[in-house]
Amino acid sequence: MILLNRRSLLLGAAAAAGLGACATLRLAGAPATPLPPLPLPEDAPLISQGGLLLNRHVIGFGGISALHVDDALTLTAISDLGHWMQAGLEIDAGGRPRGLQALRTGRLDTGFPLHLPGVSRDAESLARTPEGGWLVGFERWHRIVAYDRLDGPGRLVEKAPPGLGAQPNNAGLESLAVLADGRWWAVSEGLWQDEGTLRAWLGRPGGWTLLRYRPARGFVPTDAAPLPDGGVLMVERRFSLRTPGFSGLLRRIPAAQLASATAESVIEPETLLPAAALPHENWEGVSAFHHAGRPWIAMVADDNEMFFQKGLLHLFTLRAAPEALSGRRTAPGAASAG
Repeated sequence: MILLNRRSLLLGAAAAAGLGACATLRLAGAPATPLPPLPLPEDAPLISQGGLLLNRHVIGFGGISALHVDDALTLTAISDLGHWMQAGLEIDAGGRPRGLQALRTGRLDTGFPLHLPGVSRDAESLARTPEGGWLVGFERWHRIVAYDRLDGPGRLVEKAPPGLGAQPNNAGLESLAVLADGRWWAVSEGLWQDEGTLRAWLGRPGGWTLLRYRPARGFVPTDAAPLPDGGVLMVERRFSLRTPGFSGLLRRIPAAQLASATAESVIEPETLLPAAALPHENWEGVSAFHHAGRPWIAMVADDNEMFFQKGLLHLFTLRAAPEALSGRRTAPGAASAG
């Protein structure tokens, strides 16, 4: 999600024109339709396998803000309107995504007994735990909620990263991952530190190392995904009122940076996909998984439930698999909301 005031104004205009009323309806049809591969440069480290155009009217909601795909091709995502979804990701023999099957959706329990409109349901980050549960980061009311099942009750994480409450209202914990060694990695979207860095945290509840994360100039981090070697994939997004509006990057933090980090270390990722390689949409989710004997990366764009934006899922494989992506994760295999 970008800005509450901007989104509210646009939704109000769409509703007045009769365009916003269908955003939460479940209609007949396919939840996703195939898209061709992206024309990446021949020297790009990733190969585009194509994508899916997500149909929020069939799914029942849009605003997908975080993503997880497991090795059994179960796709799990959350919406910044407080929903979750799961579906089977269909990939054909040639490696092209074909659609989503067995779609399930529901409303997240927010960890609070009352629903506070515009405050309690803004889910922005998603992480799978080694025990098979889930962590969801919320902003506006900044917190992390733990779930055994996404369709079950949530409980507030105690001893969460210090300083979460100091984050700007609409620029909170969009990046959250559980690393291969069990430590949590979290980055704020808007809690700026010195020298163009953002507050980041590494550790576990009750034992945190405060770090700094340096995004690309003009960008902010919007999701994180663990890699088998202990590194992390990061999605970064830029928004401008000028053309092209949205831009996105895919970046990687080498495992060595996190392994050697001490208090206030600056984490500086390397870029895997530059902004010119991705459609100009609101990129907010990333996941790494294995399929057909090779590593894959999935990225998702949030449509903000706007008629002029697209919910996209794009899949990538590696031109030459580095060790960081070639091993299997230690996290559980098949994901399940229930």
